Amino acid sequence: MARTGWRLLFAEDKLPSTENWPHYLDPLKSAIDLISEEHDVRVMKQWQPQLVEALKALDLPAWRVSQLISDHNDWLYRYVIREALAEMQQQGWGLPPCGFCVLTLGSGARHESLLGPDQDNAMILEDYPPERHLEIDTWFQSLAERFTEKLDYAGIPLCKGHVMARWPLWRKPLREWNEQMRLWSQRRTVKLVQLSNILLDFYPVYGESQLAEEFRQYLLTLMPNAGLFLDEMNALQDETRVALDRFDRLASDGQDAPISLHLI
Repeated sequence: MARTGWRLLFAEDKLPSTENWPHYLDPLKSAIDLISEEHDVRVMKQWQPQLVEALKALDLPAWRVSQLISDHNDWLYRYVIREALAEMQQQGWGLPPCGFCVLTLGSGARHESLLGPDQDNAMILEDYPPERHLEIDTWFQSLAERFTEKLDYAGIPLCKGHVMARWPLWRKPLREWNEQMRLWSQRRTVKLVQLSNILLDFYPVYGESQLAEEFRQYLLTLMPNAGLFLDEMNALQDETRVALDRFDRLASDGQDAPISLHLI
């Protein structure tokens, strides 16, 4: 997906050069320069509050700050996946045996992350012959375990609900994803709707984004005919509390937010 403006900040594999930036961007320039050299991935994640402070100094709205935190998390995903791939090649695993795409899910995929998200991710594999399943799935299980461990080390914790590509439910070929959603959408079952709610917000963060696009196009043809499933999804949304008080003001739990988080 093409990005413009602020969304270009973390669009490349390397952090942007600030050499010719205008003076009014000095707060952000100072923050970027702190992390411009390659650092341990944990240091990169711990740098995010400094990014937020710089963006606040530029009077960016909260929704844009959240987008850019999410973009930086995507950048961290790409960083650790490249590390994991390099490790596997060095250890004799070789190159990926087929095409693949790593997805972020939920708020991360919507680019609404705050500073403390956990992991929600999945993996779409290119369709391969069933007789190669053990070979190919073992390869990608190793990749998924490696990059999710690296994200955990970085400060994006493992999902306690196991919504990660290291588990078979969230790692499969495109044809199996399509069949899974066809079966799930035929039933008005709360658990399946909840799982679908997690999955249906997805964003391709690494690999062959065409696999994600093909999955999206299949879902667009599937969902209009899943009336009972969508009705249950709507019913679950109606049960979700909105964080507004009786005067339509943002509700509070009575506890002050940390200073660095006031904007988000």
